[in-house]
Amino acid sequence: MNQAVVYGSSLVAGAPVVREPRHVPVAHLVRGGVVEGVHHGSVVVLGADGAVELRLGDIEAAFYPRSALKPVQAVAMLRAGLPLDGELLSLTAASHSGEARHLAGTRRILELAGVTEDDLRNVPDLPYGPAVREAWVREGRRPSRLAQNCSGKHAAMLYTCGLNGWPLEDYLDPDHPLQRAVADTVEDLTGQAIARVTVDGCGAPLFAVSLHGLARAAARITTAPAGTPEGRVAHAVRGHAEMASGSGRDVAALMRAVPGLLAKDGFEGVQVAALPDGRAVAVKIADGADRARVPVAAAALARAGIDPAALAEFAGEPLLGGGRPVGSVRAVRALDPAPGSRPRPDEGRLPARTPA
Repeated sequence: MNQAVVYGSSLVAGAPVVREPRHVPVAHLVRGGVVEGVHHGSVVVLGADGAVELRLGDIEAAFYPRSALKPVQAVAMLRAGLPLDGELLSLTAASHSGEARHLAGTRRILELAGVTEDDLRNVPDLPYGPAVREAWVREGRRPSRLAQNCSGKHAAMLYTCGLNGWPLEDYLDPDHPLQRAVADTVEDLTGQAIARVTVDGCGAPLFAVSLHGLARAAARITTAPAGTPEGRVAHAVRGHAEMASGSGRDVAALMRAVPGLLAKDGFEGVQVAALPDGRAVAVKIADGADRARVPVAAAALARAGIDPAALAEFAGEPLLGGGRPVGSVRAVRALDPAPGSRPRPDEGRLPARTPA
């Protein structure tokens, strides 16, 4: 039985059900006026009052938010005394590209914590950003814990542990005081109990919640008063969007395009975004495709009331034929701001053949 419990000042419901998600079509690949492919997934749009204004697919099944949960993890660390703000706090919530500023920022957090790169327990990797990765390989450099895209979060975890007198060597153990504090914050901000716990790609515990719960958590963070842990995270990530991602990353561009927006992506096609008035969206693409994540998230934001003109650059990448655009990836009609009102031109349709 799913019974609600009270956590602090919040009501925490039972854990979401673990089942095969009941995803639905959320994006089409349209080439020459014909639907060539379909991406399935789930989408939730919350109004400023927290009510569900749109649901597509399965927004209540348990799923793993992956890196889209990092702002919540950052809130947990601030609640435990982490004193970071500004670009270093943004880096704490980052899936960074491995640029020089990201590595320097992570080194700075380690220095503040009085530890070194050797104390990190994330998995060594090459930089996430394609251009940075290519340069790294050309220089003959090997994978490192510092270059891995979650290193800022891990450095902050070590800092938080040191401040609280918690052991450093096993800070990734789900039973460690730090990870128990993170789990408590996940349940508080999502408003629901955690369904399952596993290990994320970087080695940190990963908590299963619902897509609806993830959207609620983002809204809780963006509507929080300035100076609170939630408000500090929102301010830092919005103010240093490329520290939380990297040069040329779509999530940073989205925050620049929509003033006040907090946005975070995650592996396997996850996207969450929220505004200071409480409107929020969360997206999960079933096959993990970024080419669908971006236009679906943009369409969800338009459905939430953002001017579609501000989101035009995120409408979907073109499909090429003979080197020229003949179609695009675009969100399904159910995500139109006003269903049925937006014209759907057949982009790239080849001209009709003239009879000989």
